[in-house]
Amino acid sequence: MRRSSFLIRAVVIGVLLHVYVGLRLLPALPAPLFVKVLAVLWLVLSCGLIPLGVLARTFEDHPLSDRVAWIGLMAMGFFSSLFVLTLLRDLLLVSLLVANVISPHVVRFETWRIDTALVAPLLALLSTVIGFLNARRRAKVVPIEVPIDNLPTELEGLTIVQVSDIHVGPTIKQRYVNAIVDEVNRLQPDVIAITGDVVDGSVAQLAAHTAPLGRLSARYGTYLVTGNHEYYSGATAWITEFERLGLRVLLNEHVVLEHNGARFVIAGVTDYSAEHFDAEHRSDPSAALDGAPKSVDLKVLLAHQPRTVEAAAKAGYTLQLSGHTHGGQFVPWNFFVRLQQPFTAGLSRVGDLWIYTSRGTGYWGPPKRLGAPSEITRLRLVRA
Repeated sequence: MRRSSFLIRAVVIGVLLHVYVGLRLLPALPAPLFVKVLAVLWLVLSCGLIPLGVLARTFEDHPLSDRVAWIGLMAMGFFSSLFVLTLLRDLLLVSLLVANVISPHVVRFETWRIDTALVAPLLALLSTVIGFLNARRRAKVVPIEVPIDNLPTELEGLTIVQVSDIHVGPTIKQRYVNAIVDEVNRLQPDVIAITGDVVDGSVAQLAAHTAPLGRLSARYGTYLVTGNHEYYSGATAWITEFERLGLRVLLNEHVVLEHNGARFVIAGVTDYSAEHFDAEHRSDPSAALDGAPKSVDLKVLLAHQPRTVEAAAKAGYTLQLSGHTHGGQFVPWNFFVRLQQPFTAGLSRVGDLWIYTSRGTGYWGPPKRLGAPSEITRLRLVRA
């Protein structure tokens, strides 16, 4: 019932936003009547396509669901930019009106009103095309050096390759995943860390498309933690599937590894919100270190959401690797990430703890990345 209520509210809000865009742009659009009629029809169609694109993965007919998802999610990406640009246009027009009140005829308001009504949809279309190309290309490798205080000499140069937020689902399939795996293996890492949100769909739907992850190869293994989307998709079944592929899933637990004779800890916690889906999966960075040797100077935590950082710092970790934010994925949403998370992307520090927040290796929802490129992160540990 709660889910249905949320869906109804989301659809109503979506319709109102479409009405707002139509009323603000179409009267001023310098175009023939039939073009405006087509624009109205598109806005009406978009109201239905966007929720269908989000819900498509629940369809039983998989080829149909994928096609609907592609169309609906592309429409979502375009409308998202169109709405933001329409809002910015209105702010600009208000500013111009104020300017004319202060100094009459300083700008030709009517010219700006007409021209910007055309510029907004053209910019939305351009951003959608560029964003699509950015999203669909293989993520680039981002090299990061992390300066660790008191890092044992033996651990200098240890490399961890982080993959996060692939979101295998309606628009990300086996070929996309294969390209990621090939690039990660080419880097020959000591450790591979997968920091959640691997999938958007059930094991039955996506097992063939996540299968390439079984080819991941690192000197000391591949470690994975759950993200919120694993819980949306049936976390228990996915944990079993990931383990079957040879990935070590860390559920508030750790492993002790050795490099050049020096030991270090790789720990992992369940998603920050996991307890809302399974009370036994409550995220606990402190519990993940239970039984870990006290003498180890390097403790790395894999945690899907950056907001685990405060608990991780208190528990005594050296480095936290997170994802979840996508770096905002495309502007202007990157400015809103900080309303929920302490960090958006990149390397940051909280007390003695370093945290790296990945922008993600895939994308969620619209196949669109603008101002927040996807990444495969190669972290190299060095002495501070």
